[in-house]
Amino acid sequence: MLFELLSDIVKIENVLFVVKSEGVTSEVRSPLSIKQKEKWITLGENDDPAHMHIDSELISHAEFIKEIKPERTSFSVRFYNKDNQRVLAAFFTKMYDDSKTLIPERKKLYEQMNQKFSSKINFKKNLV
Repeated sequence: MLFELLSDIVKIENVLFVVKSEGVTSEVRSPLSIKQKEKWITLGENDDPAHMHIDSELISHAEFIKEIKPERTSFSVRFYNKDNQRVLAAFFTKMYDDSKTLIPERKKLYEQMNQKFSSKINFKKNLV
C-alpha cells in the first residue's frame, strides 16, 4: 500500500517531497520515477543529482492533512514512523492561482487521492 500511494503521488506535477531530520531538510520536486527492491523504495534515479531511498519497513502510517492558514490552506500527505515522528511529507504545491484562488482541478486531484486511500493509512500493525 505504501508503494502504491507513493507511486500515485510521484506522477503528479508540483508535489514537493520534504525529508526532515534534526539539522537537515531535503526537498525534491515531482514528477519522479519510482521503484522498489526488497524493502527499499527509490524515488528518482540513482544517477540523478536528487533522489531518495525510503525504508518501507520503517514507515508505519500516513495521513492526508489539510492545514488551514490565514491566506490559504495547504494540502499534504505526511508519512510517520512507529514513534509518530514525521519522516517524509508530500506537499501539493501550486494549488492557488496568482489571485490566491484555489485551483479546482488541483483540489480535485488531492481529494480523489484522499478518497482512494482514506485520510489515515496504517501500513504496519506491529512495527518493532
